[in-house]
Amino acid sequence: MKHNNSDAVLNVKDTTKPITMYERNRLAKAIYHVCMFLTKIFVRLQYKGQENLPKESNYIIAANHQSFFDGLWLMGGAPREHFASFSCMAGSDLEDDYGLIGKIMLRVGRSILVDRNGNPVRGLIVAKQMLEQGNIVMIHPEGTRTHDGKIGELMNGAAYLAQKTGAPIIPTYINGAYEIFSRHMPVPYPIHLRRMRRKPLTVEFGEPIYVSKSVSKEEGMSAVSDWLHRKEAVALAEKDPELANLKVNRPT
Repeated sequence: MKHNNSDAVLNVKDTTKPITMYERNRLAKAIYHVCMFLTKIFVRLQYKGQENLPKESNYIIAANHQSFFDGLWLMGGAPREHFASFSCMAGSDLEDDYGLIGKIMLRVGRSILVDRNGNPVRGLIVAKQMLEQGNIVMIHPEGTRTHDGKIGELMNGAAYLAQKTGAPIIPTYINGAYEIFSRHMPVPYPIHLRRMRRKPLTVEFGEPIYVSKSVSKEEGMSAVSDWLHRKEAVALAEKDPELANLKVNRPT
């Protein structure tokens, strides 16, 4: 699988400034491997559905967003040979609002910046270019981390990228990251303090979804949304049996 290793800045036509894409340097690679090593020590990490990841072609991972480290854990489930071409779409506010940690994570994720408070289309154009060059792109359709552990409203960026490039979408459900490092926690809590047990974390990759150019982006995202919400319903029922017969609150 070919991928582009061009460094740092991609200029996009008709924009007022270049969109930054952080390359993964040696330090970022080392940090990634250390973080995954620590994750496997302190967290009961499990991957499912890895056979659904295309081995000879690129793809788009569309995953729910539970924690600051989701991108790291998603990369950890991809084949080792895909690591160099794996890019994460990330909010441009990570540059300024999260200090050195934010900048490090942008490097680790080989991140494509998206302006969440302005025009996100520019970031999608860069992601499209990266896919056309054979790279893998991870996107969180919610656009931000969950506030309550449940999936929020999904945007259509993944369907746009799939239509424009022909790359399949791999719907991916992350379960347990909210309990480990939610947006409300100052630091990760990978251990149940009362039970003195490692918390579980599961990343499940679904079967590829191809989005035809003959359908709308909303229709294209429908299959992704349905898959994610089915997985969420099962996860919520396992955490609280009383939820087993309740419908998951889905945005309309």
